[in-house]
Amino acid sequence: MLVSWNTTNACNLYCKHCYRDSGARAEEELNTEEGKKLIYEIAGAGFKIMIFSGGEPLMRDDIYELVEYAAGAGLRPVLGSNGTLLTPEAAARLKASGAMAVGISLDSTNPAKHDDFRGVNGAWRGAVGGILACQKAELPFQIHTTVMDWNSSDIEAITDLSVGLGARGHHIFFMVPTGRAVNIEAETLRAEQYEDLLRRIIVKQGQVDIELKPTCAPQFMRIARQMGVDMRFSRGCLAGTAYCIISPRGDVQPCAYLNIPLGNVRETGFKEIWRNSEVLQKLRTMEYSGSCGTCQFTKICGGCRARAYYYHGDYMAEEPWCLYHGRKGY
Repeated sequence: MLVSWNTTNACNLYCKHCYRDSGARAEEELNTEEGKKLIYEIAGAGFKIMIFSGGEPLMRDDIYELVEYAAGAGLRPVLGSNGTLLTPEAAARLKASGAMAVGISLDSTNPAKHDDFRGVNGAWRGAVGGILACQKAELPFQIHTTVMDWNSSDIEAITDLSVGLGARGHHIFFMVPTGRAVNIEAETLRAEQYEDLLRRIIVKQGQVDIELKPTCAPQFMRIARQMGVDMRFSRGCLAGTAYCIISPRGDVQPCAYLNIPLGNVRETGFKEIWRNSEVLQKLRTMEYSGSCGTCQFTKICGGCRARAYYYHGDYMAEEPWCLYHGRKGY
């Protein structure tokens, strides 16, 4: 199981798709001691991987202390970063603190397109600088790419770039409209485009040694099964079953894009929220409506619960951008 903590809303970039609408630091963010208490409870709830994200986690002065505490609690600490603040000194400190890996965002092989998407000139160059800093510190890293209609044809090239840079993996995020991303919903892929790209990613996986993982496109599990390919994952959508996220202020929600607060860790212990939330218990039934409820691939796919919520207003509704819909002979 893995959990992500948005450690701060502060960020030095202004990405068009940011689900947290990050920029300025939020009022009443969890402080160091509250963060340590949260980490302790996360470890006690049986989680194994702790993702420190943001905003930009490197904008927290205590991030190294928090990473070290997580490692000491028996968790596997990793970071999600835009890479621009990842200097050689920062990478070395993260390594010494016990960080196991960093995910660095890179959305195009074209620096200008990446910079436009991330809202700051020089963001691409800064991300590559962060990658080089990880190389120097011998800190493992992977590349994160958010898929849009304008970069979907570039995905295999970004994978090749990731291989050339020495990344351990290339994780490909299929955008869900939430936060600032609602303003660019028209640029997201639709069912036929999803299907085509997922097939391409699965084919590409057979050509490279690094891990390729589509994220927020759980139908990749169904497509891989149909293609006779083992993608080494047990399930597509993990929201509320093996994954959740905590906001900078301590609000727990099922995933980054399913913006349904389940409780606040300042008021209720994380373990209690994770075990007893009615929303999470409902998600764990997998009793979906529509085609997801009758699909033979429900247990390995699950459909994107956040996308169902955005388009249908019901997190148990069918995945709107799936071509299959339980059709026989497809």
